[in-house]
Amino acid sequence: MDDGLADLLHRVVMLLGEATRRRTDDRDGLTYSQIRLLGTLEDIEPATQHRLAQALSVSDPAISRALRPLEADGLVHITIDPDHARRRLVRLTNTGRKAFHSAGKPLHDEFRTALIAAGFPYERYLQDTLRLAEILEPD
Repeated sequence: MDDGLADLLHRVVMLLGEATRRRTDDRDGLTYSQIRLLGTLEDIEPATQHRLAQALSVSDPAISRALRPLEADGLVHITIDPDHARRRLVRLTNTGRKAFHSAGKPLHDEFRTALIAAGFPYERYLQDTLRLAEILEPD
């Protein structure tokens, strides 16, 4: 993907996030960031913490901090990757999936539909992001 397009897409996602944050924070107990994390995880699970951080365009320490309250609330389950002891795998729990589908998925779907209607290459952006995360994933 062209660097200029990647930068533009990243900025669009960040602007959408900021624009919706005020509307969604503490929606049914989930913040916008948590809704976005749970939705991304649903798309790519099981995911390493590193891959999840890449998909969300945040640092590994930021994803680690963001996952702590979600794990404490029983929304995600984190385990050691049996194939690589230094990796941690993240999965949604049934509780996390239900919380996302009741609080976040309607909003997630609304924005996805609006982006696609506006001509934003949402599916391509997601595919390219996931492919890049796989390429960059350390062995």
